[in-house]
Amino acid sequence: MSDEKNERVQVLKLHHLRPAAGSKKDRTRVGRGEGSKGKTAGRGTKGQKARYQVKVGFEGGQMPLHMRTPKLRGFKNPFRVEYQVVNLDKIAELYPNGGDVTVADLVAKGAVRKNEKVKVLGQGDISVKLTVSVDKVSASAAEKIVAAGGTVSQ
Repeated sequence: MSDEKNERVQVLKLHHLRPAAGSKKDRTRVGRGEGSKGKTAGRGTKGQKARYQVKVGFEGGQMPLHMRTPKLRGFKNPFRVEYQVVNLDKIAELYPNGGDVTVADLVAKGAVRKNEKVKVLGQGDISVKLTVSVDKVSASAAEKIVAAGGTVSQ
């Protein structure tokens, strides 16, 4: 019992914490006296590299890469509208008994992502009656849907 009293429990306190040995190393302040890379500050003597910096992309007088490559022509239309495409074969797979095809329905079935426009394309065949109301339908898809007895609204 006397052993227990003699052993003190060391409580961890914030002011007792110390960083691990060697983890905090002082940065060398170059050019501040002969003892710490004074005079030339580790840059050697004379020359372009000793004076300041070589510009970013400077290739020693050789024609730089950004000037060797051709200019990009044209422009990107900021108003371009991109559609998520769904083909008729996918719709036939999702709606085997026919029915109403809407954007919300396609999102719920996992065919398209939400908050994006949807376009139905005509790859594949359809044999059931569908009522398609999406953002856009290609001419071939509309033709096949109407031929199967369905309707298309955009």
